[in-house]
Amino acid sequence: MFREHGYEETTAAEIAAKAGVTERTFFRHFPDKREVLFDGDTAFIEALTTAVLNAPEALGPWDTLFFAFNTVKHMFVENRPFTEPRQHVIASSPALQERAAAKTRALIAAVESMLCARGLTVPQANLAAQMGMATLSHGVAAWFNDGSIDLGEHIVKAFQEARDLSSAKTAIAEEKLKESKPLRKSRTTLS
Repeated sequence: MFREHGYEETTAAEIAAKAGVTERTFFRHFPDKREVLFDGDTAFIEALTTAVLNAPEALGPWDTLFFAFNTVKHMFVENRPFTEPRQHVIASSPALQERAAAKTRALIAAVESMLCARGLTVPQANLAAQMGMATLSHGVAAWFNDGSIDLGEHIVKAFQEARDLSSAKTAIAEEKLKESKPLRKSRTTLS
């Protein structure tokens, strides 16, 4: 309905009627119409955090996230008919973009917490969770653009690209930093 009529123009009453329930029943399940688009997020967070906790202990943080994302990728595949159009609806509404960003922050915080439970410090876990979610988002977006390749392959490619970016030219950059001259303080004075 949101794609057909627009998010702003679609009312909760119309959504309820289309679902075959009363508006009152609709509001028992969803606090507002925005949450219809985010139904299932709680299940995803639970599945992902469980996968992080259950990853083999020998894995480092990055490989733990890779393991966890591959464990829950089936949720993206099963929900693709809903998730892909949902992205377009979210992109069309600043209010939905804000809600999606809040949901992403909650997901990052949950993953961060599980990484801390695996021994990382809060700053390390936060960085890993943010990088991991950005990498997963990159892989999922690539999959939406090219569904002929399995989501798992897109995740592998996204993780490899992130690894390549993080290690590319690091030695050269470090050398350039050593060579750079510090900025001089200005000797001008105000009269």
